[in-house]
Amino acid sequence: MKKQIIRDLVREHLLTKMREGELEIGKTINLAAVARELQVSVTPIREALSQLQQAQIIKAVPNRGFVIARLNREEAKDLYELVANLEEMALENSVFNEKDIQLLKQQQRTFEAALDPLSRINADFEFHRRLTGNYPNHLTRNILNDLRARIFFYEKALMSDESYYVKADNQHQAIISAIEENNVPTAALLLKMNWMLILNYIQKRLLPS
Repeated sequence: MKKQIIRDLVREHLLTKMREGELEIGKTINLAAVARELQVSVTPIREALSQLQQAQIIKAVPNRGFVIARLNREEAKDLYELVANLEEMALENSVFNEKDIQLLKQQQRTFEAALDPLSRINADFEFHRRLTGNYPNHLTRNILNDLRARIFFYEKALMSDESYYVKADNQHQAIISAIEENNVPTAALLLKMNWMLILNYIQKRLLPS
């Protein structure tokens, strides 16, 4: 149990570094440096990295170790379509109370107030996490967190157009309004459209591999 807790802490530490932009695409993850920083052995770090590899967030490269996987158009399509479908299902099977709605509005204000791309991406992901956080299936929520962790690198590298975020603002507001009106099916459809909008934007900026 202790090994599992340490592994999970290492995994979250690495994901946080990714969200903060400290780990870049193609960059090798230095096991020794992580071990020194967290004061743990290399074993739980390898276990955490293996989990991230299974989630397609990183990959093992001979003679280099674990690196952040490079972007490709085909993976982007698979990722965004899967997240869209899973989030749509999660939202359709969620119940929201007044407190949940107020938290969504608060997070939307955080998203709108973000001053730099990295903060905006993380605020957007937190908005999506709150949207699906009431879904009772823990496994699905964990899978979504892993998928979003990989999607983060696509958005950090390619989401530079400010006009996109105006559209995202409008879609977020429409999703919240539909939830307030107890029209969750419409909110779920709008949510899926939101992901498809991003996928279309991303694919235009990625060459076929």
